[in-house]
Amino acid sequence: MGGQACVLYGAAEFSRDTDFAFLANTTNLERLRRALTELRAIEIAVPPFELKYLKRGHAIHFRCWHPEALRLRVDVMSKMRGVDDFAKLWRRRSSIHLPGGTACEAMSLPDLVQAKKTQRDKDWPMIRRLMESHYYEHREKATSSRVKFWLRELRTPELLMEVARGHPKEAASVQRNRRLLSFARHRQFGEVVQALAQEEQLEREKDRKYWEPLKAELEALRRKRLKE
Repeated sequence: MGGQACVLYGAAEFSRDTDFAFLANTTNLERLRRALTELRAIEIAVPPFELKYLKRGHAIHFRCWHPEALRLRVDVMSKMRGVDDFAKLWRRRSSIHLPGGTACEAMSLPDLVQAKKTQRDKDWPMIRRLMESHYYEHREKATSSRVKFWLRELRTPELLMEVARGHPKEAASVQRNRRLLSFARHRQFGEVVQALAQEEQLEREKDRKYWEPLKAELEALRRKRLKE
């Protein structure tokens, strides 16, 4: 998940860290500990590397000191706002093969887009690039399910209007859950731009509220660590 998954989907050129979605149970925790030991990874920041924090939605952060992964940051999460549980994410995953045959199990594009709907400024341009990349790659084979996906998630006004005008049946169907498609269908560019900004702001606010108690818990953990 995260930046490396965006690289795999062709929407980014590099990422400074690697993020993993993790099934948080005792067995997997021990497996992950062994892998991190091989990477000579140490915890950075808070919270501690414990299941209870993963299950509450925190990310656990590490820095690697193995020569082949020197200073690589690794972040691990189990629960994300607005994203399905791990079992569903795993069933929908994409297996992407790198040159040389190495397979990477990446979060599916729809799940990745959903996970990127945060309060962070850098995530919204990434969603836009992810969707543009998918659209340009598949528009010559525009199945109904793909068209509906584009109508739900595209954030480029010109492309959104293009898809809405080219696929009126799907647009009418999806419009019930995304009202701005009414503007897209009638090529009201300014209204589409404004509605997209409002949509983004609403998601940012949802994410801010979701993280409020988690950030408070992190701050309490920081204060406790300073006293020890």
